[in-house]
Amino acid sequence: MSAAWVAGRVRAQALARRRLGPGRTRMLAESASLADAVSILAATPYGHGVTKDQDLASAQHGVAGTLLWHLRVLAGWLPRGGATALRTVAAWFELANIDALLQRLEDRPAEEPYALGALGTAWARLEDAPDIAGLRERLAASSWGDPGEADPWTIRLVLRLSWASRVHALGGRAAAWAAGAAGVLVAGERFGAGRDLPQAALERADRMLGASPVRAPALGAMAARLGRDARWAFAGIDEPAGLWRAEARCWERLERDGDLMLRGPDFGVGPVLGAAIVLAVDAWRVRAALEIASRGGGPMGAYDALA
Repeated sequence: MSAAWVAGRVRAQALARRRLGPGRTRMLAESASLADAVSILAATPYGHGVTKDQDLASAQHGVAGTLLWHLRVLAGWLPRGGATALRTVAAWFELANIDALLQRLEDRPAEEPYALGALGTAWARLEDAPDIAGLRERLAASSWGDPGEADPWTIRLVLRLSWASRVHALGGRAAAWAAGAAGVLVAGERFGAGRDLPQAALERADRMLGASPVRAPALGAMAARLGRDARWAFAGIDEPAGLWRAEARCWERLERDGDLMLRGPDFGVGPVLGAAIVLAVDAWRVRAALEIASRGGGPMGAYDALA
């Protein structure tokens, strides 16, 4: 046990206490207007990225930016192994930056990129790609791997599966998170949207989930064929209309596991990942609450079912 791990655990637990939590977040969702909700949120730890008078997109971006800032602070206290694991789970922010870059390359409005700092992996080499074909070439030379096609949808899908694979490699609870989420992603594309997976995505999904479930003819058959580390997300779900419940179940498990890891007795990577996960779930819930508040604070039934 090193001093860096002790400091990392202490910092992780301190940052986790900056969450809004389910109760306060639900109250935020009940706000009569987005302006009211943003004003309340700006006076919380999310005020690092959220300011009064922001619109919905800006406030949601600010919530995510606050999460990223907390993760960057935490990474600075960790030994190399901890920072590497944190960088893996924080790769969502690099994905978000790539999503926005794809929108700009298609001449569509896009949000500002997140400042990744030491949590970035390839963004510094990707951000000035001149076109989508050039972006694909740079991705192929990075840890993300070749998406197989210079097509925005394919790139987004393949990179998400690539991220899931990296999280899966962390082992332990993270392997089940990644497998379950990858299963939901694949099921959503195949049975929700009715789209065949491009070859590069198919290969990545096969490696993580197995060829038999990935190529199953129906959602129920896919769920039945999945291994235990992914099947949990689909319990009781055999129709595409229920996939939203599978996604919600992923968030529920993340929060439950993250809390257990955060409170665990070890001084290794467990409490660090636990803090990152519970902070991420809180940010996800806050972003959903802002969406509800922007509609006048209801219907709360939809919010409760999701968050």
